Amino acid sequence: MELRQLEYFYAVCQELHFTRAAEKVGISQPSLSQQIRLLEHELGTPLFDRIGKKTALTESGKLLLKYTSNIFYELEQAKTSINELNGLKRGTISIGTLLTVENYLIPPVLLHFHRLYPGIKITVLGLRTGDIQKHLLENKLDLGIVFLPMKGDELEQISLYTEEMAFAVPIGHPLEEQDMLGLEALQTTSSILLPENYFIRQLINKGCKELGFIPEPVFEITTMESLINMVIEGVGVTILPKPYLEYLNNPNIRILPISNSNLTREIGIVYRKDKYLCAAVHIFINQLKDVSLTL
Repeated sequence: MELRQLEYFYAVCQELHFTRAAEKVGISQPSLSQQIRLLEHELGTPLFDRIGKKTALTESGKLLLKYTSNIFYELEQAKTSINELNGLKRGTISIGTLLTVENYLIPPVLLHFHRLYPGIKITVLGLRTGDIQKHLLENKLDLGIVFLPMKGDELEQISLYTEEMAFAVPIGHPLEEQDMLGLEALQTTSSILLPENYFIRQLINKGCKELGFIPEPVFEITTMESLINMVIEGVGVTILPKPYLEYLNNPNIRILPISNSNLTREIGIVYRKDKYLCAAVHIFINQLKDVSLTL
């Protein structure tokens, strides 16, 4: 069995289409099919079911895929370890972060890190919590920045800080002069909130339900920037992470704490326990910790 054959096998597993897999690895489709047949012959079992134009893994194929994934993972870890010998002059870091913390937590760390290590390429993806966990387990990410705790024995977790929610009220709004607001304000005031499948909205709904009502916003919008723009236009108030609102420092909104409420969430770092973290990743984690102390 050759590593090249496993690469071809892995490509077919990803695409489940021989022509697309052949294009991906840069060989002709007949050559790819021949290599897969040779691999199947060596193992003495078919790896794919070919029914019409559809391709599916057999049970043997699924088993080989599991071990092939581990082989390529270990090879990647070996490459990373060897690259350590070159110091911090080159390398890559891939990070998946919650959309709600991407704006205010990541930029200062990126800028400081890039000044110190300009040869390290960093990719930051704003993702949902479930996608971050999935990509971590598939080794597509080095680090995730998520709500804690995150389920999964395979993951190491580091707490960074606890984040409070706050009201954003447009300048000139009747509630602007208040020192703080209770969640009851959502009963009598027009609001714009994140949709119900977002963790922040679920926190808000839970707090409101304890007070005997469910908020009914004028609009539900998936991006915080759009929420803020609606607030500035006077459509209503919203509730977002206080650090994010303070980061905006927008003169057109007033930030008001939420009274008698436990609308908080713990933000932290997660990564695979068995993943080799290069020196650059460790430094990035330490810089995230330093920035979180100021929040």
